[in-house]
Amino acid sequence: MSLEARLAALEARNTKVDTNKAWETSLTRRLSIVVITYATASSLLYVLLVPDWYFGALMPVAGYTLSTLSLPYIRQIWEISYPKK
Repeated sequence: MSLEARLAALEARNTKVDTNKAWETSLTRRLSIVVITYATASSLLYVLLVPDWYFGALMPVAGYTLSTLSLPYIRQIWEISYPKK
């Protein structure tokens, strides 16, 4: 494999990694998960005849939202304590 081909493959891989990273941290992804989680939880609670199912379905959405808000801080702590090689 030539140097130019290896460089092109590396640049393509970097572009893909950057795109995946952007998706993982995007507001679109987070809102999609919130909507899908609420729809799934509310449907299940409705079928199970849970009173006030629309409020009960907010619990997993709130848990997800809080976890995504706290993850950057947890990662900072982890990066500080992670042993460096």
